[in-house]
Amino acid sequence: MESCGGSEQKLCEFVQKAIDDYKGTELYRTAVLADEYVRRRNRTILNFRKLLFTMTGKTIDDIFSANFKLPNGIFGRLINQEKNFLLGNGVTWKDKKSAEQRLGRDFDARLADIGHEALSGAVGFGFYNKDHVESWSAREFKPLFDEKDSRLRAGIRFWQISDDKPLRAVLYRETGYTDFIKPVNGKIRIETAERPYKTKIRGADIDTQKQIIGEDYGGMLPIVPMWGNKLHQSELIGLRQQIDCYDLIKSGYANNVDEGSIIYWTLENAGYMDDPDLVKFVEKIKTIHAAATQGNAKSHTLEAPYESREAILKTLKNDIYEDFGAVDVKQIAGGAITATQIIAAYEPLNEKADDFEELVLDFMHGIMKLAGIENEKPTFTRSMITNANETVQTLVTGGNYLHPEYITGKIMTLLGDGDKAEEYIKKMYADELTCFAGGDDE
Repeated sequence: MESCGGSEQKLCEFVQKAIDDYKGTELYRTAVLADEYVRRRNRTILNFRKLLFTMTGKTIDDIFSANFKLPNGIFGRLINQEKNFLLGNGVTWKDKKSAEQRLGRDFDARLADIGHEALSGAVGFGFYNKDHVESWSAREFKPLFDEKDSRLRAGIRFWQISDDKPLRAVLYRETGYTDFIKPVNGKIRIETAERPYKTKIRGADIDTQKQIIGEDYGGMLPIVPMWGNKLHQSELIGLRQQIDCYDLIKSGYANNVDEGSIIYWTLENAGYMDDPDLVKFVEKIKTIHAAATQGNAKSHTLEAPYESREAILKTLKNDIYEDFGAVDVKQIAGGAITATQIIAAYEPLNEKADDFEELVLDFMHGIMKLAGIENEKPTFTRSMITNANETVQTLVTGGNYLHPEYITGKIMTLLGDGDKAEEYIKKMYADELTCFAGGDDE
């Protein structure tokens, strides 16, 4: 990790330079780009320009023909599918109440947010703030890793609402955090000197003077990174070109449909016309839909190929899902699909989630250490489509070998009432005891 310097001026210069340098790194630029694709602001298709060549050979924007730009939302769906597949049902704890007290009641939601940022932008960050966890992205947090062991030892969070608003930044170190502000036309400066992460008040009665004591997290930085894959790169890497190709073909076909057909002209007895004259003729046809010529002009139409475009779009979509390891639910939505077929369709996503789960657990262990949670082994229940009838039949068939509570819980989960299973089981046992007591009275 780079030295921050001793004086306030050096510290301010360090923070400003660190932010500026970070915005030029591949990690930051890719995280910003991936977020655009998640938001259906696919950069390649939105920046696509249709050009025309003038008579002098100059290129200009084609403002006469259709130029639809149709970004698709495949990348966002893929990210959500993998995130929800592993984290959609939250974390299972042995002592859920104690975990919520230390991590916050909304920890499952924050964990899902961090997981989303990890898959999209390569890495997400969890900030343990006393009794809850906050989620940050690589677009707003500059990590400072130790050069010796690659551990995260410090970091800078920065944000600016708009260009006419000041830049704000917070430097997080193991001992505490420092606030910085940079006015629109000024230099960055320290707004609040370093403060401890936790404070305790001692002595608040008549005989003793109140003391505010600052504490850290035992020399640990309360920020834990979660990587989206073992390659430490965004899931957009390797998929962007296929997504762009899909956008370009779909948009191009829409342009052809809007124009009605592909039109070209043949001019008879026009051997005197050179290329600039022909360009001028086409420009007049496009702008005023008429042109004077000494020869006969005939228009011809060529229908845009439909089957070939549909085939390549379907192939591209299948390739994107396959390369990502995702499940195209349309492939298992129709007909009587067996549980075996469903499991087979989910196997690539299962394998991908196995690797992701290891990284999520690494993150969890770091957060649990900060929160002082011990003797816990958090687990996840993966969310997938099932053949409910076949699964219920299997559970009922195995009734002689499985505990009734397990069967009841599984069936209620399939029916969408898994959160009420424990309450229902207690009521079921209470009803049995009531019946048994009534039998004794008789």
